[in-house]
Amino acid sequence: MNKEWSELNKTMQMQLKKAETFHLGIASLCMLRDRLMQVLYAFKDDLSREDFNAMPYMNADGCHSTTIAWSLWHIFRIEDIVAHTLILGDQQVFFAENYQKRIHAPITTTGNELVKSDIAVFSKALDIDALYAYISDVRHSTEQLLNDLTFDMLKHNISAAHKAELLSLHVVSDDARAVWLTDYWCGKNIRGLIQMPFSRHWIMHTEAALRIQKKLYP
Repeated sequence: MNKEWSELNKTMQMQLKKAETFHLGIASLCMLRDRLMQVLYAFKDDLSREDFNAMPYMNADGCHSTTIAWSLWHIFRIEDIVAHTLILGDQQVFFAENYQKRIHAPITTTGNELVKSDIAVFSKALDIDALYAYISDVRHSTEQLLNDLTFDMLKHNISAAHKAELLSLHVVSDDARAVWLTDYWCGKNIRGLIQMPFSRHWIMHTEAALRIQKKLYP
């Protein structure tokens, strides 16, 4: 893991544990996300459209076996789902802003269920400019949520009503590769969700995308 990102992540987690350093923790989290966003936006500047679909590690195990387009989709679909359906209990950015049509996305899910050639086909279908607009909107909506949090709210668990709403939306596939996500998220409190997916999840998939880029441009 990138040393700077790892240290920021550790610092943030420690700061969130105490009321007196909670706001510093939110600031550290936003700083980490800013650093990662610089990398994600650099892909848009540095890569061709075809590069977003490339799968140089298709047969490997790990996050780098996907595509950069899939990684971007996956990070922000999960964040949108968790922030809006599970924490806030309101409408996801994806649906509120008609992003399925705008991105030309053939799915509404997190993409966990896709494998190998399915990922490549999915990636080719996406409008990358619209995907980046979605990324920006989700990022800012989540950071508004983070700035509105109080220390006491970190202990809140996901309500049964919010879990039921998640299930009704069918944005997590029933496939074995994805279905576990619902119980995983709903078993965490808000502090746990900040740690995964709002921070560490970003790091994992950003580093995977960088690995793909390095393979394409050694």
